Amino acid sequence: MNAQATTPASLIVPGQAEIQRLLDAAVTEQGYPGMIAEIRNGTQQWFGSAGVADTATGRPRTPQEQFRVGSITKTFTATLVLQLAAEYLLSLDDTVDKWLPGLVRGNGHDGSKITIRQLLNHTSGIFAYTLDEGMLDRYWTPKLLEHRFDKLTPEDLVKIAISHPADFQPGQGWGYSNTNFVLAAMIIEKAAGMSYADAVAHRIARPLKLTGTYAPGGETGFRGPHPSSYSKLMLPDADAPAHDVTELSPSYAFGVGEIISTAADLNTFLGALLKGWLLPPAQQSELFTMTPVPDGKWLDGYSYGLGISSVTLPCGTTVYGHGGMITGTWSYLYGTRDGQRVLTQNVNGDWGMPPAGLFIDVLDAAFRPTA
Repeated sequence: MNAQATTPASLIVPGQAEIQRLLDAAVTEQGYPGMIAEIRNGTQQWFGSAGVADTATGRPRTPQEQFRVGSITKTFTATLVLQLAAEYLLSLDDTVDKWLPGLVRGNGHDGSKITIRQLLNHTSGIFAYTLDEGMLDRYWTPKLLEHRFDKLTPEDLVKIAISHPADFQPGQGWGYSNTNFVLAAMIIEKAAGMSYADAVAHRIARPLKLTGTYAPGGETGFRGPHPSSYSKLMLPDADAPAHDVTELSPSYAFGVGEIISTAADLNTFLGALLKGWLLPPAQQSELFTMTPVPDGKWLDGYSYGLGISSVTLPCGTTVYGHGGMITGTWSYLYGTRDGQRVLTQNVNGDWGMPPAGLFIDVLDAAFRPTA
């Protein structure tokens, strides 16, 4: 177990000791290989870790390492869409059919009635392709070991989604659907005239100097130092073996959960977004048009805007950001509305379904009001 302070000893990040205790407990009591938390509090920064990056070598987790961020990708995707809207290259009121004619059609789905805004706030009614029985069998059972290098196109994912009935008519309900952000990323490519990976690089990573952040596309490995990622293949037995699934094809998470980043980069990104550095005021207002998530539909007690969520912690502080899971890893990225305090967390194991209690405990310690 270890912690690395990156600020002078006299500048203590609030909750630092309690956060380190929670990191240690994540390893010793909950069985994760390793966990990290990096806090940026104004000009102060603190990195804490517990456990290991690799169970075979015992090497520690480090601040520089890259990891898959899962659905935190959605916040990047929404930011790109809103930037394009600010430049009048698209409108949030455009229909899916305007950009992807005929793609979303059948089983109650109608792309001519679904707007881009409804994609980003999960009110489209489009079925989530990740809930398809074949996808669940491929990625959420021991069959994952046979399929983790499968390559799927965005069109494949949409086709899987619309083979099922729509969940509800556009604007008539709320339902978290990964299909929404596959479509949003496809629209980004059309409107920006470049690949989704290039849009992430040119519009977000390079301007913010995020040197460890990128959308990997067809790459199955990492471009920099990284922890190993472990999966128990969704087996409920606490003693189920953990398999190394570090390398995989993220094509099944196009625009949804594919991005690779670092803790410091994620904190920089969210801090900039919350402060309004990435979007003009009109689009920033759209981003934070929050709707309470109906109970049982996603994470109870959360609200959702356009690719960003909020939750009020037990300490009373409301934080904004997103969580993410992709095979082998869970992450959480949240900050205060003014962007002054942001926190990235990651565990390199995908069990826990999700470890939201652990993540909330760390957030509560980090964002507790101080005198």
